[in-house]
Amino acid sequence: MLNQLRPALSRVITPVGRALARTGLTPNAITLIGTLGVVGGALGFYPRGEFFWGTVVITVFVFFDMFDGAVARVTGKTSRFGAFLDSNMDRVSDAAIFSGLIFYFARQDHQDLLMIGLALFCLVSGALVSYARARAEGIGVGATVGIAERGERLIVSLVAIGLDGLGVPYVLAVGLWLLAVASAITVLQRFVAVRRQLEVLEVSEPS
Repeated sequence: MLNQLRPALSRVITPVGRALARTGLTPNAITLIGTLGVVGGALGFYPRGEFFWGTVVITVFVFFDMFDGAVARVTGKTSRFGAFLDSNMDRVSDAAIFSGLIFYFARQDHQDLLMIGLALFCLVSGALVSYARARAEGIGVGATVGIAERGERLIVSLVAIGLDGLGVPYVLAVGLWLLAVASAITVLQRFVAVRRQLEVLEVSEPS
């Protein structure tokens, strides 16, 4: 869904990308700095229950990481390895966010096993959403469908965690449940889409 906003975002991101390119930062360096910032924010703040400030730090570095593609385009340094690195570092960032939550829930005197399981499900299902797309592209079909791509998942999770840090009741549980359901639906949507495409290809192939 956020893909529809990409033309508007590009008009904002591209000028910043030009400015960053003049500093000498490479696209891959931006990717790595953004990832380290997210990991540091998630594992440094979340296990201690400092959800608001952890989310602030993570959000800053998530936005910073958005400029790697813009720098690559304005400098002409786009590469397949850069795309590979960016995709893998996204998975590391996502894992750090939910791992930080899991550490927090596990450290409580009365461990909330439901919230631990819910955060773990969000972590695994989010990874499966991305893997389904990558694997589909690997066999020659597309799987970009779904109600909860990474951008949507990040917004839901960070808003819920940050508001919980401000003392809003129940918002973290509601956010994780919403994220879990949306991720599961997205996985199913991608499985169905790939299956239909493969059926069409099988019918069209000469016997």
